[in-house]
Amino acid sequence: MTALTQEEVASHTRTVVQGLEALRNEHNSILSGINTTLSSSHHPPDSNVISEKAGILQKSLDQIELGLSEAQIMLALASHLQTVEAEKQKLRAQVRRLCQENAWLRDELASTQQKLQASEQHVAQLEEDKKHLEFMSTIKKYDADVQDSESSMEEKKDKSDDPVVDLFPDDDSDDRGGLKRSGDFGSQASLAAMSPTPPSQFAQQVNAGYEIPARLRTLHNLVIQYASQGRYEVAVPLCKQALEDLEKTSGHDHPDVATMLNILALVYRDQNKYKEAANLLNDALAIREKTLGENHPAVAATLNNLAVLYGKRGKYKEAEPLCKRALEIREKVLGRDHPDVAKQLNNLALLCQNQISQEERRGVPKEELL
Repeated sequence: MTALTQEEVASHTRTVVQGLEALRNEHNSILSGINTTLSSSHHPPDSNVISEKAGILQKSLDQIELGLSEAQIMLALASHLQTVEAEKQKLRAQVRRLCQENAWLRDELASTQQKLQASEQHVAQLEEDKKHLEFMSTIKKYDADVQDSESSMEEKKDKSDDPVVDLFPDDDSDDRGGLKRSGDFGSQASLAAMSPTPPSQFAQQVNAGYEIPARLRTLHNLVIQYASQGRYEVAVPLCKQALEDLEKTSGHDHPDVATMLNILALVYRDQNKYKEAANLLNDALAIREKTLGENHPAVAATLNNLAVLYGKRGKYKEAEPLCKRALEIREKVLGRDHPDVAKQLNNLALLCQNQISQEERRGVPKEELL
C-alpha cells in the first residue's frame, strides 16, 4: 500500500464522516421506531427480542458517535498541521532572505574595510610626502656651507653627550650591505631618542632574517608609517591588536608572532621604553630559536638588537655575550668573509671600547681592565 498524503487522509476522513452521519440518522430512526413499538403495548409477545435489538442498536449508535468524534479530531489536527506547515514555509523564506542579506552585508563590510585600509595607507603616504616637502623647503633657506658646518657640529655634540654613540657609528657609505640589511638597529641610533626611525630603516630592522608574510605586510607598512611620524598612540594599539589576533589563530610560538613582537619592540625603542622593548625582544628570541633554529640569521639579528638595546642603557657586560653569539651565528651561516660578519665584528669591538671607557670613567685601573 502506498502512503497517503495529508490532503488525501483529510479527504477520506470527510467522506467517512458523511457516511457515519447518514448511518447515525438511520440508526436513530430505527431505534425510535422500536421504542414506539415498545411503548404502544405493555406486554407484546416478543418484547424481549425487541428490547435486545434496541440494545444492539444503541451500542452501534454509540460506536458511530465515537467514530464521528475521532474523525472530527483528525480533521482538526489536519487543519492545524496545514497551518503549522504554512508558517514553517514562511519562516524558511524569511531565513533565506536573511541569509542573503547577511551575505550581502558581509561583502559590503569587506569592501569597506579594504577601502578604509587603502585610504589610511594613502593618507599616511601623503603625510610623509608633505613632511618631506616641508623639510626640503626648509633646507633651501640655508647656505650649503653653513648647513654642513652646523650638521658636523651637531653630530660631534651628540656623540660627545651619548656614550653609546660609538657603538653605532655613522657608516652611510656602506650600510646598505651591513647592519641595516642584517637587521641591526641602524647607524644613527644616537638620534633614536630624539626623532622617530625613518620608514626605510624601520622596515630593514624588522625584516632581518625573516620575510614579512603577506597577511602582515599591510599592517607592517602602516605601523612603519605611523612610527616614523611619531604617532605612537596609533602604532602601539595596531601592533597589540595584531599580536592578539595572531596568538588566537596561530598560537604564541609562531614566527609571525615573533615578527610582530620585533615590530612592537622597535616602536617602544623609539619611545625610549627600553625595558618593554627588551622584554619583547627576549620573547621574540625564544620563539625564533624554537621555530627557526638556534643558528638562523633572524636569531642573530634579534641577538644583535638586544645587544644594541643593552648598550644604549649602558649595560655593556650584558650586551657583550649577546653580540658574541650573534657573531658566531653569522660566521657559521654566512662565512667569515661576509660583510654582515664584518659589521658584527665592528659592533663587538666598539662595544668593548665603550665598556673600557665606562670603566675608566669610574676610576678602574687599566691593568684590571686588561
